[in-house]
This record gives sequence, structure tokens and C-alpha cells, in this order.
Amino acid sequence: MAPTLGFFPAVTLVVLSGFPAAVSSRRDVLELGDADFDYLATEHETMLVKFYAPWCGHCKKLAPEFEKAASRLKGSVQLAKVDCTANSETCSRFGVSGYPTLRIFRYGKDSAPYDGPRTAEGIYETMRRQTGPDSMHLKTKDDLKAFVNNHDASIVGVFSGTDSPRLAEFLKAATLLREQFRFAHSTNLQLAEEHGADSECVLLFRPPRLANAFEDSVVIFRDYLTIGSLRRFIRDHIYGLCPHMTIENRDRLRVRDLLTAYYDLDYHHNIPGSNYWRNRVMKVASKYVGRGLTFSVANKKDFLLELEEDFGMGTSDGGELPFITIRTRLGHKYTMREEFTRDGASLQRFLEDYFAGRLKRYIKSEPIPEKNSGAVKVVVAESFDQVVNDPDKDVLIQFFSLSCPHCKKLEPVYGELADTLRSDPKIVIAKMNAVANDVPLGYDVQGFPTIYFAPIGRKDEPVRYQGTRELKDFLRFLKREASHSLMLSGFKDEL
Repeated sequence: MAPTLGFFPAVTLVVLSGFPAAVSSRRDVLELGDADFDYLATEHETMLVKFYAPWCGHCKKLAPEFEKAASRLKGSVQLAKVDCTANSETCSRFGVSGYPTLRIFRYGKDSAPYDGPRTAEGIYETMRRQTGPDSMHLKTKDDLKAFVNNHDASIVGVFSGTDSPRLAEFLKAATLLREQFRFAHSTNLQLAEEHGADSECVLLFRPPRLANAFEDSVVIFRDYLTIGSLRRFIRDHIYGLCPHMTIENRDRLRVRDLLTAYYDLDYHHNIPGSNYWRNRVMKVASKYVGRGLTFSVANKKDFLLELEEDFGMGTSDGGELPFITIRTRLGHKYTMREEFTRDGASLQRFLEDYFAGRLKRYIKSEPIPEKNSGAVKVVVAESFDQVVNDPDKDVLIQFFSLSCPHCKKLEPVYGELADTLRSDPKIVIAKMNAVANDVPLGYDVQGFPTIYFAPIGRKDEPVRYQGTRELKDFLRFLKREASHSLMLSGFKDEL
């Protein structure tokens, strides 16, 4: 039974996660259910609810991060969870259709989805910003100085008075965007004067730790202020020429083509050392502004697994020198194999080759099999275009993982399907290990097995198979989607 919430602070984070009840009750995560959700939720100003199922792999992965965040937020924000397998009424009421689902509640009312990161640090930072006002009221220059002296960027609106219509619009934007950014406002126009503004405006202060000689630390927004225009201004300017990429902000940075320099970066303990390499990257990056490529730096230790899996980086690659990669918004990947030189010349050569189209894309791939005579054709990343995108063949492609029990269960059925269609020269039944090979753009693989059909004439529009995994159902699907009449071997049942 959950403890009485009267002993907890006013701000609460509710999460539905894959934590065992006995463990979470001993720690700092509160468990809620059908019987007490409404009663307890209304007592709390802010609550983040995570809906989960005990069998959900993503929920289990989130569990330790969530517990760490709960410990850090103890005394200011309460974390909680709801098991949807045991409390279906609550989960159904809030439209939970997948796990884990996280939503923010205010005084028991569903306020907004939680779109923040799912690491302990990310949950902590995001929910910490949910406490207090949407926008901090600043009165003096000392208030402003203290507010902007922060690890993150700051957005400060300066207005002529409390009745300013621009202030009202600014506060609406702060309410909508507070999860992502820090907001403050003032009705003292003198606060903007030392930054070159003498009328109502919004000042965007980049983090002091990222100050550099290549760009301004403060950017001024003077245009007509609406929620949309302010959002665009923040999006276009908050990161600057070369931001610090973290686990929490990487998805927002990767919506564009992005070059990243990975090295031993630590802005908490070594700001000068962290900026040493960043300044050398920025010196080169400043020559390529407007060319469609953005730049960032990151702590190599935070991304080791990703670098090893996505870019084939060895643990000793680069040593103390930056390891340079490019990842485009289409998923194309490139690595700089030449050693990074302190004068930036090697980085400039890499960029010249990139813009000239001379670089070879990095593709994670198993070796192309020497023998591939089985009914089910084995595809790897290097052979994907040749097999799956063959313009003269309809191809059913299964993305699998060796550790997936559902894939092992499907294996005999999939093999029987391939044998049934083996005499048809226009269709290929194939499979690819999606863990050991890069999955091409256009194929959304979030779990295993995932099956797509790439028909003749529509290779850029693969069709996802969502039927049951029985031979009859596969054949019905292929009969409907194939570009030709199927030639079946030994299958007598009517489709």
C-alpha cells in the first residue's frame, strides 16, 4: 500500500515503470494504482506519471535511471509509478497504449506528455525545471547576473511593464517550453541596456562555460513576439556554432547534418581543457557557416558504446586527440581517419572532402556471405542494395536479433515460407541481423522481429508486415502486395 502523501513535498513525479513493487517501495519511487491514483494525485502541484508493464524491456532499462533520479529529487520532486497490468482502469483512462508512457500531471489533471530524456541526469534536470514558476521574475542586475550564470542557456524577456502584451505572450511560451529551456523576465528595461537594447526584447544568454571568440554570448530577439516566433528564435540560436552535445540533447541536435568531435570533455571540472579542443574545432567550423553542416563537441566516455557500434571506433582510437564523425539527418555516417592536428588542417581537409562528395560512407556490416544458397537469403548492410533493392525482385526482409526468442520461434515458419516460394524467380525471402548491421533509411526497426516487403517499383516505400506469423497469413499478404502472381511449391490450401 502506498504511504500517505501528506508527508511528501508539494511537487511530485509519478512514473509507471518496470520496477518490482518491493524494490520501489523500499526506495524513493512511489507506487500508485486504481484505488488511490485520483485521491493522491490531486494533492500534488506537479507529478510525472510513468505507465509501465513488468514484462516491458524498455521499462526494465529505465528502472535504474529512474531510481537514481528519484534519489536526487527526493525532498523536492516525488517520483511514482503505476503497473498497467494490475491497474488497467487508470492506464486506459489516460490513453496509455505503449510502455513506458510518461505524462506530467498538475493537481491530478493530465497536463502534458513528458518528452524529456530518460537518463537519471535528464529526468533530474527536466523535472527540476518543473518546480517553481514558469519564468523567474528578475528585478535587478544582480538578479540577472545570478540567473544567467548557469550550466545551461537562459532566455530572458525584458518588458516595459506588467501590462505589456509581449510579456503575456512570453509567459505563455515559457509555460509551454519550460521543460526544455530556462526562462526569466523583467519589467526593468535597464537590464537590457548593457547588452545593446533600449526597448522591449528577449535576450538569449548562452552558457558562460561556452563563451568564445567566434560568436556573441548574447543574442537579441526584437521581432514581433509570438509563441511560434520565439520558439523558432530559440531553436535557431540557442546552440550557437558548436554546442556541447550530451545524451540528453543529442536527438535535438541530430535533426540536422552534424559533425561531432569526441574527446575527454568535462565542463564540470575542467572548463579550460574542455574548450581547448572546442576552440580548434570552432576555428575551422567558422569557415563553413551556411553550408548545411552543424558542429558539436561531446565527451567521448559518454558515447563509447555508440562510437564502437555505429562508427567502429576502437577503445584506443585518437588517444587524447578528438575523434571526428559526421552523421547526417538521413543516417549517413562518416569518420575522419586522419589524426586530428592542432592547427585544424586535417579537419579542414576532411570537410573539403565531405563537401566535395569524396568521402566513403561508413557502414556497419557483417561480411557478405561467401555461400548464400539457402531458401532464406542472408542479407548484410553491404549487400542490402544488391538484394533488397534489386529492381527486378519483390523482397520480404526480416530484421532479427540472435538473442530474440520470437525470432527463433519464427525461424521454421519463415523457412517454410521461403521453401514454398523457392520456385518463384521474382520473389526473395531474406533476413538480416539488425544488431550487427546498419538498418537502411526507410525501415523503422524498434523491436524484433520486424518484417518489411520491398516490392518491384516501390523500393523507396517498403510495406511493413503486421499480420500474424503463420504461413497462410504470410502468403495472403504476399499475394495481395506482390507485383506478380505467386508461384507456390507444394502449398495446397486455398489462400
